[in-house]
Amino acid sequence: MTIPTPQASTASAGGGLLQTTFALMFVLALLVGLAWFLKRFGPKGLGGGNSNVKLVGALNVGARERILVVEVGEQWIVVGASPGRMNALATMPRQESSEEAASATLPTANFAEWFKQTIDKRNGK
Repeated sequence: MTIPTPQASTASAGGGLLQTTFALMFVLALLVGLAWFLKRFGPKGLGGGNSNVKLVGALNVGARERILVVEVGEQWIVVGASPGRMNALATMPRQESSEEAASATLPTANFAEWFKQTIDKRNGK
């Protein structure tokens, strides 16, 4: 009759603990990898790619402030965005122009001129 030595049982218990730890790390790494993959290549929102909201143009007016033109349906909304809040500044009907011309002219001087005219009109000048 042989009695198992304490060294043999602690070695197998340590190996089991090590194997369980590696299995847990593998499962956690797999979950993190799957979350990254879904965020990177998954659907871009609840509505998918058929959203009615589209960013038309943007203009930085400060270090953390921006003016955005957002298309919602048949209307453009000019939005002032800062880190703490967003305000609708003006609305106008959607402009009927080609996509290339709109993307080339909105973020530059034409947008700035339109915005200045809108502010002047709103202030009664």
